[in-house]
Amino acid sequence: MRLIRSPDALPADLRGAVVAIGNFDGVHRGHRRVIEETVAIARQLGAPAAALTFDPHPRRLFTPDAPPFALTSNGARARRLAALGLDGLFVLDFDRALAAVTADDFIADILVGRFGVRHVVVGDDFRFGRGRTGDQALLAARGRDAGFGVTAAPKVVDAAGRVIASRAIREAIAAADPVAAQALLGYHWEIEGEVVHGDARGRELGFPTANIAMGDYLHPAKGVYAVRAGIVGPDGTEWHDGAASFGLRPQFDGKDARLEVFLLDFSGDLYGRTLRVAFHAYLRGEQRFDSVDALIVRMREDVAETRSLLAGLPAPGGHA
Repeated sequence: MRLIRSPDALPADLRGAVVAIGNFDGVHRGHRRVIEETVAIARQLGAPAAALTFDPHPRRLFTPDAPPFALTSNGARARRLAALGLDGLFVLDFDRALAAVTADDFIADILVGRFGVRHVVVGDDFRFGRGRTGDQALLAARGRDAGFGVTAAPKVVDAAGRVIASRAIREAIAAADPVAAQALLGYHWEIEGEVVHGDARGRELGFPTANIAMGDYLHPAKGVYAVRAGIVGPDGTEWHDGAASFGLRPQFDGKDARLEVFLLDFSGDLYGRTLRVAFHAYLRGEQRFDSVDALIVRMREDVAETRSLLAGLPAPGGHA
């Protein structure tokens, strides 16, 4: 899959694509329905299949002081979209100028003028253009005039009848329910980031941890998790079982929330490396113990519980 950040540099063989439009944060099961529809139509028409998305997320532009909320990084989003069979990913810079473009101009200037779309696929609640005045009906009407088709992919619901959406996934993660988040996403939710220097207290306690830069990722519920940690390398990702803590480190009067990961049965220098942390189960909330020795005892119990929970599970699957 080719990543195109400038429409002016659009390769000729990607013009006239069948294009899915959306933010695709998380690339969850609902998003995958849209992409699968896009790829299927593209194959029928003999056209390339692509997705059109935005950076940063429009929510970040309109509410710059909002807490972190991203389910995926740009790189992780691209990797998951590529795994679904797309030929191209078009990323538009979402700034004040783009936010001011009307729905009609977005269709005429961007979809038709820049990309020459042959067909467009969106979710049935898709809104676009200045003031979010454009919808699927307007897109279809303009498409008939301009010569491109439009398909609205239906909502995807879970076994309980809930619509699968990014908001529901964020709520599950904030509620310390990675299992529910996994069911909605179709894979274990991950945080991917660079390993940075911390306070080295984990090493002093006998549990050396990798501190992960959070960036704009959604903050999960504070506490301890059983995770799978993947060390990203040039030849792929090397996965390890691990126990992770996210929070303020109340035992040491921490002031900033951090993600710290202890990789089981691993030794080596991870500083500067990229780590993917996939959340499998919530073990407990963070707490302050009567002593550091009591904390160490509990950390040993956390590691033992992690081993038990992850023992016998297959190698990480669904990790694009």
